[in-house]
Amino acid sequence: MAAKKKTAPAKKAIAKKAPDATAILAELKKNGSAQYKADMAVRYGIVTKVPVYGVTVATLRKMAKQTGYDHALAEQLWASGIHDARMLACMIDDPADVTPAQMERWFKGMDNWGIVDTACFHYWDRTPHAFDKIEKWSKARDEFVKRAAFALLASCALHKQGADAQFVRGLELIEREAADTRNFVKKGVNWALRAIGGKASPKLRNAARALAEQLASSDDATERWNGKDALRAFAKGGA
Repeated sequence: MAAKKKTAPAKKAIAKKAPDATAILAELKKNGSAQYKADMAVRYGIVTKVPVYGVTVATLRKMAKQTGYDHALAEQLWASGIHDARMLACMIDDPADVTPAQMERWFKGMDNWGIVDTACFHYWDRTPHAFDKIEKWSKARDEFVKRAAFALLASCALHKQGADAQFVRGLELIEREAADTRNFVKKGVNWALRAIGGKASPKLRNAARALAEQLASSDDATERWNGKDALRAFAKGGA
């Protein structure tokens, strides 16, 4: 009688180790580049008062993909006060866990357009608080707070977050703030106008183009720049 073939014992599943903030900070430091750190200010206009390792955005995105959403870890990385860690925190935080209070708290630590746009574009636009913050921040005096309002508006438009009525209101905010001469506000306003003008809705497309034409004929130089630049973008888009 043939001996019974022994069945190999099932391998125990190895539990995936939870991401560790200390280990991630060490990895960020290891991946830092003095050249990229210098380029941030010289080439990209990203100037911050907090410590910077100089990790490229491509590397941060790769780390974010490997880590996945983790709200608790995002909070730990944000608390480190390191620019690169805060950029990564914006990429791994879960929009479902974000509160208005957290958005305000984190915003106090944002002093450059890079971190502002990363938060808005990567996940703040997918929170239910986005349009409330757009309304509030659009009235702010601080350059980067107001930048956030329009970067968030642009992100919502690009990522199909929001109803037509909310974007119609957004166009009213754009019209109101289109004369702000500050570089990062001006470019944020322009980005939002172009993003709304690229929506599929005929109503929004027509409204955005009408506003762009109005601004393009303004006596104010900044309004005129916003309008003409948006019209060029619309024409280039073939619509």
